[in-house]
Amino acid sequence: MQQVIFTQLIDRIKPWLDGATQTLILVHRRELVEQAARHCTNAYPTKTVEIEMGNLHATGFADITVTSVRSITSGNRISKFDPARFKLVLVDEAHHIAASTYMNTLQHFGLVKPNGVGHSPALVGVSATLSRFDGIRLSDAIDHVVYHKDYIDMIQSNWLSNVVFTTVQSHADISRVRKGPSGDFQPGDLSKAVNNDETNEITVRAWLSKAVDRRSTLVFCVDLAHVSSLTSAFRKHGVDARFVTSETPKKVRGDRLDAFKERKFPVLLNCGVFTEGTDIPNIDCVLLARPTKSRNLLVQMIGRGMRLHPGKPNCHVIDMVASLTVGIVTTPTLFGLDPGEIVKEADATRMKTLQERKETEALREQHASEARITESHALSRQIPQRKISFTDYESVYDLIDDTSADRHIRGISPLAWVLAVENRYVLSSQNGEYLTIATPPTPDSQGKLFYVWYTQKVPDGAHHAGKSPFMSPRLIAKSETFSDAVRAADTFASSRFPRNFVQHAQQWRKMPATKSQLLFLNKFRDMDDQLTAERISKGKATDMITKIKFGARGWFSKLEAAKRKEDKTRDRARHLTGMREREQVRVGPLAL
Repeated sequence: MQQVIFTQLIDRIKPWLDGATQTLILVHRRELVEQAARHCTNAYPTKTVEIEMGNLHATGFADITVTSVRSITSGNRISKFDPARFKLVLVDEAHHIAASTYMNTLQHFGLVKPNGVGHSPALVGVSATLSRFDGIRLSDAIDHVVYHKDYIDMIQSNWLSNVVFTTVQSHADISRVRKGPSGDFQPGDLSKAVNNDETNEITVRAWLSKAVDRRSTLVFCVDLAHVSSLTSAFRKHGVDARFVTSETPKKVRGDRLDAFKERKFPVLLNCGVFTEGTDIPNIDCVLLARPTKSRNLLVQMIGRGMRLHPGKPNCHVIDMVASLTVGIVTTPTLFGLDPGEIVKEADATRMKTLQERKETEALREQHASEARITESHALSRQIPQRKISFTDYESVYDLIDDTSADRHIRGISPLAWVLAVENRYVLSSQNGEYLTIATPPTPDSQGKLFYVWYTQKVPDGAHHAGKSPFMSPRLIAKSETFSDAVRAADTFASSRFPRNFVQHAQQWRKMPATKSQLLFLNKFRDMDDQLTAERISKGKATDMITKIKFGARGWFSKLEAAKRKEDKTRDRARHLTGMREREQVRVGPLAL
């Protein structure tokens, strides 16, 4: 698309010097060189178009010369191109322009530190992703962004094909994948994480479920090993899948591409070959089998399916989303949505609408906040100022002391239930027997259920093989709702436990804590924070002891670990935010 557009600039650029009529088009891959040369020949049939690449040597005098950056900087090949004869240097995929090979070429044409307007050829760079994830400055070569059009706008203006999105949780564990020099995942590590039978099977099944009717699917893999394994997985399901890599012989690559363009087989896999500039407009499905941290790469991969083509209503993008805790970008990310948003066949307009709804809601919240600030002085004279409370557990003692979580269940039940650990309520009897209401970590096939368990003491004189004074827990009830589980547990407790001990409204609970209770609790507290009978009631002491006995200290350790993990995630997110801010494209001068 951008090559079609930039070729139209050639005749519009005026010579800066008498005799400066030539144009140099600089690209970085073989496929793009050949593609740009075809576009120029079609657009300017009366002009001479030559290629400088590999075994092909240009004369240096053609109206238009298309070259790869690797070839023109090899040896002294650049010397035949006299800067005084060139009016225009066009750089395709210009986000590469800050690389040293490009800068050396620009230096030859006097474009790194030009002597002012009119003293060197014009330099124009075009890119669908005019930014770099690694943060290298483009302003070393480009001083102004003169035009930028978002791909959403291009879809709505019918410049590009519409896109529908589906995200699929692949459950691949990429938490230990290291970063490469560019800031994206290190390919070798990433391949080990995602290239396995389970993930490949999920990927193929997702395609069979959502895109089996698509005629031209392009799949992006991590590396050569991933290409091979995933191709094999497709073929095991009877799908005619083929691949192209950097090592595929030129003739074989050409034949496979021609057959794919003619829709002779439905699935073409690659790794790093078709991320930029590929002109295969019939692609109607893009399968993203490789996670990435780079928004640019994600846009480039999706962009392969956004060419317009007769009979193609849209392109279906299937994004195999792995772990979201390591800063990956996903298709929802491109629309300002949460990266964990699971999307089922939403088109770009709907995704944009979701983003706009969230932005509008954020503006509402901002407006409300500003209104509160404006009116706060007047309100302070009318409304008594109330203390705002936040809950942070700085120590295990604070967690054990806190009874706010017990209020919910005590609003349903008259009994003295306590939240001992996360998702586990306990009601303990005077003799040590107890009931629990819990939700298991993994709900069963019927959905999320609440289970009521009764743990009974071994009767005196009874034979018991284990050392524990308790029998194995016995399932009393299970329910789909928490309130039903509480009622079932209360009914059972009323027949087994002394009412005057387990009811939270009993008078004894308001009395001062006993010496034995204080002695037990103070064993877990610092010497300068000892409890006294004046500070704590008998009922609260009972609840705190229950929490300690049933795992609150272990729960706090988990909370501490979770907080450390959250801090680490927040630091990582700040780092990624800084990197992604450098990916934003704005029309105007580039920052130095």
